[in-house]
Amino acid sequence: MRTLRGRLFVAILGVVLLAVGASLALGIVLTRDAVRETLRDNAEERLEQRIERAQSAPRPGPGLRPPRPPPPPPVDVLGGDFRRYLAALLIASGVAALVAAAVAAELARRTTRPLRRLADAAGELAEGGDPDPVPLVGTEELDDLAESFNAMAGQLALARDAERAVLLSVSHDLRTPLTSIRGYAEGIEDGTVEPREAAAVVGREALRLERLVGDLLALARLRQGVMEVRSEPVDLAAVAREAEERLRPQAAAAGVMVAVDGGAAPATADHGRALQVVSNLLENAIRISPEGGAVTLAAAPGAISVADEGPGIPPEDLPRAFERFHLRARAGHGSPEGAGLGLAIVRELSEAMGGSVEVENLPARGARFTVRLPS
Repeated sequence: MRTLRGRLFVAILGVVLLAVGASLALGIVLTRDAVRETLRDNAEERLEQRIERAQSAPRPGPGLRPPRPPPPPPVDVLGGDFRRYLAALLIASGVAALVAAAVAAELARRTTRPLRRLADAAGELAEGGDPDPVPLVGTEELDDLAESFNAMAGQLALARDAERAVLLSVSHDLRTPLTSIRGYAEGIEDGTVEPREAAAVVGREALRLERLVGDLLALARLRQGVMEVRSEPVDLAAVAREAEERLRPQAAAAGVMVAVDGGAAPATADHGRALQVVSNLLENAIRISPEGGAVTLAAAPGAISVADEGPGIPPEDLPRAFERFHLRARAGHGSPEGAGLGLAIVRELSEAMGGSVEVENLPARGARFTVRLPS
């Protein structure tokens, strides 16, 4: 019997029948002794009555022998009285066995019903469906199993949605520069576009493609744990100045002023990865800030923040700001030319260095991203 329900039924019924059999055997022994004692007492009582009647009878004449007392009647332990007791015990045991079978069947059904629902939901999930949450109606252990399955199903649903969003976003972000490159290549071929103008556009779009591919590779390496992250003393103020120098031409082209505040800011991190984190945040801030705006880098022991003067992030999107492509998919809420992976990389790298990152909207306008690292 391979089903859990059948095995539970057999196990429960076997235990009950074993208990009933042991009780029946003990009952037979005790009943036999009780019947034997009762019959012996009755026999002795009848013998005493006969002796008394014999003694009260008239004495025989001279030369006659007095009558011999009658022998005690034999005690038939397996006589009719015991058979009646035994029949009653057997009937009671049979009824108990039937009741035990019914109870075992019901217990097995109730125990396996939540598992059957869980198996059906798991099969639907394996086929790519979206099963309803498994109800919590069993024992504590079965309820824990159902809660774990519901949580897993929810995470898988989110993962499928994120995968679809990634494919859609990546395909869109790949198609746009490729379309531009192809258009300008055809323009050069037709003679309708100046080669110098086309070369500038092709170079810019190729850089955009390179950045997207690099972000995808960085995320994949982080998720697989193959990206090396060192732990060494770093000065976050020096990291901020280095990021500002790296992106100074881009800020000048966008008409955005970048300021670096703060003195020495020691922390324990990977200098190269910390620079990548701050550069990603600074690049996003420059792209999102309006012309004439300002971006501020502030360093402190164990923390560095990047504040911009952009439109900020809607409050409902703050908890999901670091999810891949989330802000990119919200028109006007993310960097208009970003790939939608920068903030996800920032979170992954910050956590890989033993730190964290958070975002908040500023009272006037803009948002501030703060990276906290061990100090």
